[in-house]
Amino acid sequence: MADQEQAELRLALARLRQEHEDYDAAINAMIQTGCEALRIQRMKKKKLAIKDKLTKIEDQIIPDIIA
Repeated sequence: MADQEQAELRLALARLRQEHEDYDAAINAMIQTGCEALRIQRMKKKKLAIKDKLTKIEDQIIPDIIA
């Protein structure tokens, strides 16, 4: 993998991690304010989708190599 590609992947990874943390904070705030359960459920689903994207990018950066 070229250095430029890896740098772009690491940047995307950092952005997604920040977005994941933002969703986590938003969900916690929604729970504390007593927001309706359906809205919280939707936010959690979006957060999970971001986590899946994080995993895919991490796998591209550090592939599984069986030694």
